[in-house]
Amino acid sequence: MLTPCGLAAVLLLASATSARASAAAASGCGVSTVDSSLVATPRPTTADAESLLVRSALPRATAATPAPQDPPAAHHPIDRHLAAAHARAGLRPLPEADRATLLRRASLDLIGLPPTPAELDAFLADTAPLAYERAVDGLLASPHYGERWATPWLDLARFSDTGGFNFDQARQVWKYRDWVIDALNRDVPFDRFTILQLAGDLVDGATDADRIATGFHRNTMTNDEGGVDPAEARWDRLLDRASTTATTWLGATLHCAQCHDHKHDPIRQRDFYAMVAFFEGDDEATLELPTPAQRERRETLRQQLAALEQQQPADRKAIAAAKKALAAAPVDTALVLRQKPDAALTTTLRLRGSYDARGDEVQAGVPEGLGARWRAELPKNRLGLARWLVEDHRQRVARAHGNRLWGELFGRALVATTEDLGTQAPAADHPELLAWLADEFLRLGWSQKALLRVIVTSAAYRRSATAPADLRAADPDNVLLARGSRFRLPAEAVRDLQLAASGLLAPAVGGPSVFPLQADVSGSVPTNKADLRWTPSAGADRHRRGLYTFWRRTATFVQFGVFDAPSREQCIARRQRTNTPLQALSGLNDPAAWEAAQALGRRMQDAEGDDRAKLALGFRLCTSRWPDADELALLADALAREDAAMRWTLVANALLNLDEALTR
Repeated sequence: MLTPCGLAAVLLLASATSARASAAAASGCGVSTVDSSLVATPRPTTADAESLLVRSALPRATAATPAPQDPPAAHHPIDRHLAAAHARAGLRPLPEADRATLLRRASLDLIGLPPTPAELDAFLADTAPLAYERAVDGLLASPHYGERWATPWLDLARFSDTGGFNFDQARQVWKYRDWVIDALNRDVPFDRFTILQLAGDLVDGATDADRIATGFHRNTMTNDEGGVDPAEARWDRLLDRASTTATTWLGATLHCAQCHDHKHDPIRQRDFYAMVAFFEGDDEATLELPTPAQRERRETLRQQLAALEQQQPADRKAIAAAKKALAAAPVDTALVLRQKPDAALTTTLRLRGSYDARGDEVQAGVPEGLGARWRAELPKNRLGLARWLVEDHRQRVARAHGNRLWGELFGRALVATTEDLGTQAPAADHPELLAWLADEFLRLGWSQKALLRVIVTSAAYRRSATAPADLRAADPDNVLLARGSRFRLPAEAVRDLQLAASGLLAPAVGGPSVFPLQADVSGSVPTNKADLRWTPSAGADRHRRGLYTFWRRTATFVQFGVFDAPSREQCIARRQRTNTPLQALSGLNDPAAWEAAQALGRRMQDAEGDDRAKLALGFRLCTSRWPDADELALLADALAREDAAMRWTLVANALLNLDEALTR
């Protein structure tokens, strides 16, 4: 689709815009709402926002927080922790990034979308004190906050619209995704967030929303193929639930003890199976959640069937057809866990991890070698397990989640292996800071929004990423955070940037999964029985955020797969980040990317002003800043060289693929 001249424009523009960012590159590194019934806590009000501000106000210095060393590090605990490391290394931290960069960084990090030109103009015009803090509060209050932070959680939850394996059949699980989005938007405290997902069906007065939350452990792969032993397939799901629970909340590699005692951490093989036993007494149920229209339709069909059975009992064909219509009537559902009455929470240890090699019976329990014994007052079920995590093991849980949040914001977690905080994990970059982060999370009442606010208002977060060569040489991986972090956007955010810049973005929050444009996958892979037909959605659904794209395990959405999205066959606590030629080819030629380029081209062409003004607008939509004179000259030259019928689209295609556009 791209002409040689267009490709040259891409390379020239990339070179020009990368010039101001090249020094930083070495750091490597109408809205609708979700169903309000999904979470039983009230939506945030103005008073709640003020409460969040109070909870996240900077704490007084404590024994764990270094005393101020100099004025730049005097006001924020995070910066006090880092100041000592900077002094030891002889590094002078960079100043704050320019305001446009700062707002773009915070917007991408907190809501996953770039700021609009109007938002940029308003922020740049606001010179009053605490303007940045007010902008952060606005982003945290956005309904798009929950969408952005749902994405890494859905990786942990191995969320997918299909079951996996050879058939990879579709299933309806989007109600769980909506629950996560809504819970995050409401800032449900992380301890409650944990309890509902592990045991929402067991809490007092459990609602449908609480039961939907247990979909966390219904996201396991399901093998329904012929010849599969159902009992063994269920067993595999139980193993997955135990290991995923440990990875998500403890940062522990519990699965290493499936076949033998853990080689490095104090986890016995019996501990692994004791965790499995918590899930042995569960039914895998389907919760019907009909909409009012669906309920009305089904009632009409029931009445028609009853009338037939009463008035025409001999007409078996008509009655059978009516029953079939009633059974086929669509209804929203959610996959949930439900504990069997009087279920015995025991399991059988498997010798060497083999399903057929049965060993001793094991009672439900926890790996006490990690530092917290089971309290007698806890119920011996999933609810007790959830409470053990957030009450008895709260420091480690807070550390694991705080470490992940830090990694999302800086591109590098304080402990790089977010999935493993055990003895074989690399040493924390800043161990005292990580301990303080966990303490702060608990002090803030497990409020994720408040903790994020603390982090993004630090000087460490706000620093410029354009670093001189000596600073890059002294700290190539930016471990000491004397400069800002710079890394490519995750797969879904690449898609969202394209939609936002082009004006195509459909901003509605929540709902069923959708099918954007992608390369033709109209049949089945010959070596696989999965149905890979992909019929693009109509209307606004085609342009929903990447979060809502139908997630097929055997064939991830092409653009996402190229940009390192996982298949979600298992719990993923840390995405890999690569740079490959396929990413450039996808950005230039993928149907979804090309559609965005066409729309951005029209948006520029229809804007007010001369060609240079139109080009400057397109550049700003993609990078959140105005181009300088040299960059604008390159754009104008590229526009003049292209065919008249395609020139705006080709220039837009180049802009959407700029390194600066795809980089946070």
